[in-house]
Amino acid sequence: MKQLIAILNVIAWSGFWAFGYIALTSDDLSERQLVIAAILAFVGFLIGVLAYLKLSRASEDSGFEPRKQLDADTRERAQSQGRI
Repeated sequence: MKQLIAILNVIAWSGFWAFGYIALTSDDLSERQLVIAAILAFVGFLIGVLAYLKLSRASEDSGFEPRKQLDADTRERAQSQGRI
C-alpha cells in the first residue's frame, strides 16, 4: 500500500509542476484552458501534499523514521532555557 501511495505522490507532484508551468507561462491558450490547467495544478498539489503526509505518518508508524519526542525532564529543561 505504501508503494501505491508513493507512486500516487510522484504522479501528483508531476501533474502539479507540469500544469502549473503551463498555467503560468503559456501565452496562446484561451482563458478556459488556463483555468483548467490551474485547477489540475491545484488538484495535483492537494493530492501530493496529502500523499506525502500519509507516507510520513506511515514511516513513523513502521519504525523507519522514529518519532522524536523528548522525555519530560529534557523538555522542561529546554523550555526553561528558552530553546523550545
